Amino acid sequence: MEIDLSKFSLDELRKLKKNVEHHISTFEERKKREALAILEEKARELGMKLEEVADLIGKKRRKVKPKYRDPNDPSRTWTGRGRRPRWVEEALAQGKTLDDLEI
Repeated sequence: MEIDLSKFSLDELRKLKKNVEHHISTFEERKKREALAILEEKARELGMKLEEVADLIGKKRRKVKPKYRDPNDPSRTWTGRGRRPRWVEEALAQGKTLDDLEI
């Protein structure tokens, strides 16, 4: 789509620019609202409220206690899940074992 901007006055171009900037800045919010409306309608079709479905998303995982601690900085811990932190990798490279880092 191409618009012939040469036909506009300077004042009209400035108004157009302001309007375009506003629509760009609010684009993401408008898309989220559209998605919300679609999801609410789908939940209604299934005989539920969106909040009931959203409760499943909001469930928090159980907090896991740390299993390992950095001997050089006790404030740094690791649960043993996920990617190993850099301090664990460095300790292992220095010849320590995970048993050495256990809390």
